[in-house]
Amino acid sequence: MFATRFLSKQHFDSYQDYIENARPIVPENFNFAYDVIDVIAKETPEKKAIIWVDDNGNKKDFTFADLSKMSNSVANFLVSRGLTKGDTVLLFLRRRWEYWVLMMAMHKVGVIPIPSTNQLKAEDIKYRIDAAESKAIIAFDDGHIINEIKTAIGDSDVMLISNDEVAESINTMPDTFERVPNENTDTMVIYFTSGTTDMPKMVAHNYTYPLGHINTALFWQRLNDNDIHFTLSESGWAKCSWGKMYGQWLAGAVVFIFDVSGIFTAHDLLRQISENHVTSFCAPPTVYRMLIHADASNYDLSAWTKADVAGEALNPEVYERFLEMTGIKLHEGFGQTETCIQLFTNQWIEPKPGSMGMPAAGYDIKLLDEGGRPVPDGTVGEICISLEKGRPVGLFQKYHKDEKRTAAVFRDGYYHTGDVAYRDADGYYWFVGRNDDLIKSSGYRISPFEVESVLLEHPAVREVAVTGVPDPNRGQAVKATIVLNKYFQGNDILVRQLQDHVRNRTATYKYPRIIEFVDSLPMTISGKIRRALIRTLDSAKKTIIEPVKNTIGLGKDEEEK
Repeated sequence: MFATRFLSKQHFDSYQDYIENARPIVPENFNFAYDVIDVIAKETPEKKAIIWVDDNGNKKDFTFADLSKMSNSVANFLVSRGLTKGDTVLLFLRRRWEYWVLMMAMHKVGVIPIPSTNQLKAEDIKYRIDAAESKAIIAFDDGHIINEIKTAIGDSDVMLISNDEVAESINTMPDTFERVPNENTDTMVIYFTSGTTDMPKMVAHNYTYPLGHINTALFWQRLNDNDIHFTLSESGWAKCSWGKMYGQWLAGAVVFIFDVSGIFTAHDLLRQISENHVTSFCAPPTVYRMLIHADASNYDLSAWTKADVAGEALNPEVYERFLEMTGIKLHEGFGQTETCIQLFTNQWIEPKPGSMGMPAAGYDIKLLDEGGRPVPDGTVGEICISLEKGRPVGLFQKYHKDEKRTAAVFRDGYYHTGDVAYRDADGYYWFVGRNDDLIKSSGYRISPFEVESVLLEHPAVREVAVTGVPDPNRGQAVKATIVLNKYFQGNDILVRQLQDHVRNRTATYKYPRIIEFVDSLPMTISGKIRRALIRTLDSAKKTIIEPVKNTIGLGKDEEEK
């Protein structure tokens, strides 16, 4: 396992041992492409790095020797196109294998990649070009994105390079490349946040970022040299770096990539896991909710032993159903585009369904109130990372070209995540939501996730988003927007049943006084529920509790505070 070369200690007997002694060794002028990929290629050239398949039946395997040589050729190609250290380049490559080669080549040259999803439109792309001052765009033509890119480029001098040109350069360019020096503090990669509450921010990570994912792969995903790991994320999201590249290769695992041209189904995923003997899988809760509704009896899933979940909080009902289906305990993790894994269910503790687990080594987590004071166990506070002992490896360096936003989150000796949680008496952390998502009703602070978890236990509920709507008496009332399972009909009787279901399982003040049944929930293109959009739409409709009678189940106030 290559990662042990970058750890101060090789083996850990307990969580306490891990949290106290798992410290990364960060070499000067570290560069993942040279110091990990090329070294593994030299020592074990035939070791497999990638299994890539697409939904047309194409399949390619790549060794570390392949990856090393191909990235050298592509590095030469990038230089031949006039790209140099510090240039920013947008990548639109879906899950094409060229993406992984390009990332290593860019690290070698010092070009700064900005991974981007193929689902963006021209306006989104133009915003990113202008904000990052991008010199080039490299894209796979999926029949949609090239036209959007060309519209965004307009008559500017931004270069458009196809992935076919990149692939061809592997055969035409030399496969050796002289090392370009870098500092650890140089920007290595930039990710745009999803921008659910504001315009997307440019998160800049430096060259030490890959070492932060030792926590992600070794201790959260529990990977080793015998694993084939499958993280579902498209290349345009930071979750791809979390699960399909840095930490996994440091752990010695093979990265499995399923390049889907359209919408995948639960059976597509189960078939790939079965046929390719995947041992470890990671996806957001929405995917696990999809899997537990599928019939897995026709698939050989015997190789599959590890499963992790991140992206949104995990509802306990999903945990229990997946455990029944596979016998695998889901390990939840929490982090951001700005960080590596911060909190996770580790190998030394028993998962508590719905809990994020405990802090990762190097992350001194504090829960702070609005005045910046630590809160006691059981009390909700903002998740903050103390910087008193220095920045943890993997924490982002800055918001690129945005000193104001950077200063807003790095203040008073902390990095402020903007997410809120509480810690229980056993030291487990429980996600509550974004600060903006909290519902404040009659003096209570209500977690949308907690109400959603209770509603998902009801057999009628397939998907749900809980939000607050204006209420003249309470400040806000709890609203549930629900997608029903088949054979259930949204009516006043079901509304009452769902309200009683919540009342009987949690504090009465949390029950949804408003219930709306919909065909689908608005999602970000990374699969997260867009509660902010639901709030905006409700505001436009003036959805408050008194006027809206057609979609409301009015509750009783006999136990109201």
